[in-house]
Amino acid sequence: MNTILRDKRKLFKIMFVLYVAVLLLITVVRPWNPAYQLFDGKINLTLFTDYKTVLQVGISRFIYLFVGNMFWFVPFGFYQAACKRKPILITVLMGFGLSLFIETMQFILGTGVSEIDDLILNTFGCFIGSITALPFLKNRTISKKE
Repeated sequence: MNTILRDKRKLFKIMFVLYVAVLLLITVVRPWNPAYQLFDGKINLTLFTDYKTVLQVGISRFIYLFVGNMFWFVPFGFYQAACKRKPILITVLMGFGLSLFIETMQFILGTGVSEIDDLILNTFGCFIGSITALPFLKNRTISKKE
C-alpha cells in the first residue's frame, strides 16, 4: 500500500473521530447549558409537533432545526459507506443506532428533549450521506480496498 493512500485513510479517520466528538458535544454534552440534572430530560413521541410551532415563529429557525437534524448525520453516512465500505442498509442502521444513543443520553443527562422526529431526520441524514458516497465507491477514490 502506498504512503499517500495510507495517509489519506488516516486523515479521514481523524476527521471522523473529530466529527463524532463535535456531534456528541453539541447534542449530548452541551457545555453552554450546565444546569441540567440526571434523568431530567423530556421525551416527545409526537411527530413534528415542535416543527409546527417553530414554523409559526419563523422559517429560518424551522430550516435550521429540520435541515440541521439531517445535516449533522450526513458525514456519518458518507464515512461508513465510502471509507468503511458498509452497505447502505447497515450504514443507515448504524446511523439510527447513533441517533438513538444520542436521544437516550439527552434524556438520561437531562441535556435536551428526546424526540422521535430527531431520530427519523438523523437517520435520513445518514441515508443521504451513504447515497452521496456511491460515486466515490464507483471511482474507488477513497475506498478501503485498492
